[in-house]
Amino acid sequence: MNLRALQYLIKLAELQHFSRAADACYVSQPTLSTQIRKLEDELGVQLVERAPRNVQLTPVGKEVVARAKHVLRDVEQIHAAARRSRDPETGTLRLGLFPTLAPYLLPHVVPGIRARFPKLKLELAEEKTADLLRMIDDGELDAGLVALPVDDDGLEKEVLFEEPFVMALPENHPLAARQTIDVHDLDGTELLLLEDGHCLRDQALEVCSMANARERVDFHATSMETLRQMVAADVGVTLLPVMAVRPPIASTTGIALRSFKDPAPRRTIALVWRKTSPLGELIRNLADCFRHLPDELLAA
Repeated sequence: MNLRALQYLIKLAELQHFSRAADACYVSQPTLSTQIRKLEDELGVQLVERAPRNVQLTPVGKEVVARAKHVLRDVEQIHAAARRSRDPETGTLRLGLFPTLAPYLLPHVVPGIRARFPKLKLELAEEKTADLLRMIDDGELDAGLVALPVDDDGLEKEVLFEEPFVMALPENHPLAARQTIDVHDLDGTELLLLEDGHCLRDQALEVCSMANARERVDFHATSMETLRQMVAADVGVTLLPVMAVRPPIASTTGIALRSFKDPAPRRTIALVWRKTSPLGELIRNLADCFRHLPDELLAA
């Protein structure tokens, strides 16, 4: 069994087309087909159902692809370990962040990372939390910033900071007259929330549960900017992480922002990576860059 055949099989599973898979692997279609045939012969099972217009994996083929991804990930880690042993702070680090954090945090930390690790190439990916965790597990990302809790025994976790939430209200809302509000002031309130898949939605639902509030079921936003605009248009109220309302990155025109009284709702941001990763020491050092934030950035 050779690694190239596994790479071909994974690409075929992704594209479900022999010709396109061959092009993506920079080989001829007969070469790719022959390698997959040899793999099937060696294993003694059919991995691919071949039809003129439809290519799909057999059940065992799907299992082999899942395991092959982990094999290739481990091989890449072997190469990475060798590279890092020569110079731990050179090369590429693939880092993922979720959409309700990335645009508000990165401008504050990327300059410091470049100064601290001048030879390190940082590749950034913005994905929902579930996709980030899958990509880390599959080896597509080296590490990711997520909101805890994360239930995965295969991950190392380094807590970075806690980010408070603030209430975003139309300027004429009764609660806007107060300097601060209590969570229980939201009793019976309907909140505008993000669509399914965003961790901020889950965090807001937790606050709703604490406050006897509920979500507005006739509207789900695709982004925090949409939430902000809906609040400004007097459609409703919502919960926003404090970094998302800090100028100059975010505009708060037309809305009133109110902090919560203690204990204020907040989310815990952590850096996570595979326990088996050879980049663990580098990632721990990188975590310090994410901790050194301006005090006012996280002040509710």
